[in-house]
Amino acid sequence: MDTKESGAVNMSCGKLTAIVLAGGQSSRMGEDKAVIPIQGVPLLQRVCAIAKGCADSVYIVTPWPERYQHLLLPGCEFIQEVPSPCTSVETHGPLVGFAQGLAQVETEWVLLLACDLPKLRVEVLQEWATRLDSVRDDAIAALAHHPKGWEPLCGFYRRCCLPQLLDFINQGGRSFQGWLRQYPVEVLPLPEPEMLFNCNTPEDLALS
Repeated sequence: MDTKESGAVNMSCGKLTAIVLAGGQSSRMGEDKAVIPIQGVPLLQRVCAIAKGCADSVYIVTPWPERYQHLLLPGCEFIQEVPSPCTSVETHGPLVGFAQGLAQVETEWVLLLACDLPKLRVEVLQEWATRLDSVRDDAIAALAHHPKGWEPLCGFYRRCCLPQLLDFINQGGRSFQGWLRQYPVEVLPLPEPEMLFNCNTPEDLALS
């Protein structure tokens, strides 16, 4: 792995926390995406190393922390995603997992990453982080945008958005796009769109 991916850099925005979501069912892949090796490194381990290259602390939100305890994830802390008592399913999707992780964050900004992004570029994330000081005060997030909407699982959120997020979830909302369209969001430049490629199927894996 590129040596640039190790060691958090000093950002003008100050301290930064990262949340990595590893709660998906991987149904289209047929096996747990988080442990699939990319260039010999399990995907979750790879994403966490990149997160450590940007943030002072990294939380991994997952219903199954025991599943990933064997991975080499120094400096990372697990947050067990807790199911709602009124449902039998283990997970509620990434929005709820993010909310549970965000409740543990103390820094102003948090970097949110999905665990299935094999082409992440740490230098792009670092450059994005240097822009956070200039994000408009009323924006809840700074994200890349594409024709289908925001890219919610690779970008930055203000910790203070948690009350609005919980209100949306408590009203039954589970869509990042539905939540984000209600609030101002800063657009981040995306010089390399392939960086947001995510692995959902064996065919995707063959391209990574």
